[in-house]
Amino acid sequence: MIQTIGLTSASRRGRPPAVDDLTFEAGAGEVTVLLGPPGAGKSAALRLMLQLAPGRGVALFRGRPLSRMPQPQREIGTLLGDVPGHPRRSAVGHLRMLAAAAGVPAGRADEVLEVVGLTGLAGQRLGRFSLGMDRRLGLAAALLGDPHTLVLDEPESGLSPRERGWAQGLLRGYAEQGGTVLMTATDAMEAARVADRVVSLDGGRLVADQRIADFRRTRLRPRVAVRSPHAERLATVLQHRLRTTAAAEVVREAGNRLSVYGSDLATVGEIAHQHRIVVHQLADEIGDAGDRAPAGPLRRADGRPADGDGARRAQEPTTTVVLVPRTAESTPALAGEAGAAGEATPEGKGEVALAEGAESGVATSRVGASAPTAAPASVVIGAGAPTSHAATGTAVDTLPPPARERLTTAPGARDGAAPSEAGAPARGGRVTVRPGLPPALPALPPPGPSWPLRYELRRWSGTGTAWWLMALALLAGLAVAVGLAWTGSSSPERLLSGWAEPLPLPPVAAAAGVLGALAFGQEFRFPALAPSSRQVPRRLSLLGGKLAVCGAAALLLCGAAIAVNSAALTLLLGTRSPTPESWPSAFESVAALSVGCAWAGLLAAGVFRSAVVGVGAVAAVPLALAPALRMVPDSPLGRELDGLPERLTALTTLPFASLLDRWLTASVRLAAQPVGWALALALAVLLCGYALAGLRRVRR
Repeated sequence: MIQTIGLTSASRRGRPPAVDDLTFEAGAGEVTVLLGPPGAGKSAALRLMLQLAPGRGVALFRGRPLSRMPQPQREIGTLLGDVPGHPRRSAVGHLRMLAAAAGVPAGRADEVLEVVGLTGLAGQRLGRFSLGMDRRLGLAAALLGDPHTLVLDEPESGLSPRERGWAQGLLRGYAEQGGTVLMTATDAMEAARVADRVVSLDGGRLVADQRIADFRRTRLRPRVAVRSPHAERLATVLQHRLRTTAAAEVVREAGNRLSVYGSDLATVGEIAHQHRIVVHQLADEIGDAGDRAPAGPLRRADGRPADGDGARRAQEPTTTVVLVPRTAESTPALAGEAGAAGEATPEGKGEVALAEGAESGVATSRVGASAPTAAPASVVIGAGAPTSHAATGTAVDTLPPPARERLTTAPGARDGAAPSEAGAPARGGRVTVRPGLPPALPALPPPGPSWPLRYELRRWSGTGTAWWLMALALLAGLAVAVGLAWTGSSSPERLLSGWAEPLPLPPVAAAAGVLGALAFGQEFRFPALAPSSRQVPRRLSLLGGKLAVCGAAALLLCGAAIAVNSAALTLLLGTRSPTPESWPSAFESVAALSVGCAWAGLLAAGVFRSAVVGVGAVAAVPLALAPALRMVPDSPLGRELDGLPERLTALTTLPFASLLDRWLTASVRLAAQPVGWALALALAVLLCGYALAGLRRVRR
């Protein structure tokens, strides 16, 4: 259950707030729709509830604010616009990365992909997804943590009618299992097809909070749909005959269709009969029925059949909803009379034949020996359900008031779905298919220290950017090493690391700095952990995972560079190449610098929310900060620090382990150089800045 009390957004530049004193509730087991035109404050209200925008008010999810939830990814699923995934990452890789962040098993990604019908596209890159596929992936990400609440911002925006039907069935099935769904919409008809409660907004203020029955009765405008080959003549006649009716309005639709508002079916039919105008269709409607019956919902987007076994699909009828309009001459009402919908059709009576499959949803009439009788009210008939009366004509896509319709559960409905509320209206008379939902997750412990590391590993390896950068660094280092070997004027350490004297940094250290900058830069450009770049978390656990992965990548790159350069120099120089005994010293000389550059780029990108700034910070260490520190020895502070390298070297004489002793010696050797001082100073400043930025967000 969601409770919002007095939500008010912060006003900017003297403008009125986008949301002003909004209070409403969204019950469990229901779909609540925030309805309003563009700019009404629907999206702003969702962002206020999720604490993504500054403002006042309270939003409680099952009695708790979002800040009091230890694992919000497991309790609230969100979809706010397009999926902010890297375009070169695959769909299953994106979901597995999010699964690591939420602390759920990686196999959960395959389960939700099956639910949204993207199993066949699991390996496709996100940059090739259409809008409908992107919406499906967003719903899969929202369902990943098995939340009790879904908060969705226009999940049906830009979708085709078939995809909208699928999305509505999924949300209805989720609500029937006890979940809470809060979504926004701009189309009243689409809201009426899926919602249990409609909260109308205008100008950021609450206009109405209605149950769906009241909303349909008071907000939706009924009409008479007419189709005639003489539509233009009929429109002229109707306008002339209905001119005395103030509320009457005749609207010419596309093709040979007319919509008559403010009148009834009997009046329009009588006028057409009196003027001998042929009418092919005459029905009461609410909303646009289109030129033909709508297709069934598109249950999958990967081209696979909805059910794995075609024979089973033929044996299990899907839930089909057809509206049979009342005719002028009707038999006693079915709704409310004893056993009307459950009795068998008598011999010789007409019956309504439902089209097979969920993809058509069109009803035809089979006439028996005697004239068929018409169903007296708009009755919703489920596929496979026996009927006691029949109707002539073709079923149309109508949306009658709740008092004139009735819901019958058809075979093939999803197992475990809760029965509909008594007297609940059918939604739009369309084909209603309840997609399956992923299985409930067992009780899982909170994510441990290894989960941020898993997330970063999946993020780092999910795209080819890191591998291409590492390959480029190895090639650049190899070219420099070959050039140095050709001149024969460099030490074995510089030869193996590929670090020429004019270069401010070795290629592997520069590549490590770029990798570190991308580690946080891509988080802000493609925010997978938050709806926008402004809300990317700066948790210490996330920072620790990124520091560990970036440091390991830098060490791996250094080792690979030394191995590649040594092999190439052995082939080119033979006995004159550096011996394997010089490998450890070469690795130690460049490894500390590479790890420091990776961490500097990571922290700078995390503080300033940009990978470009992170790369700039790495470049500024040898180009700007190190030259500035070279002038320090001439100052009094520099004279006091003149013997610091020797004192640091003395620390390495302590009885440390051999490996630790080597690393301490290499670190002291680096610290004794201006670039080492500059790198240490940059890391200290950036680490303090990162901590201050994190504390500022926590305080806000």
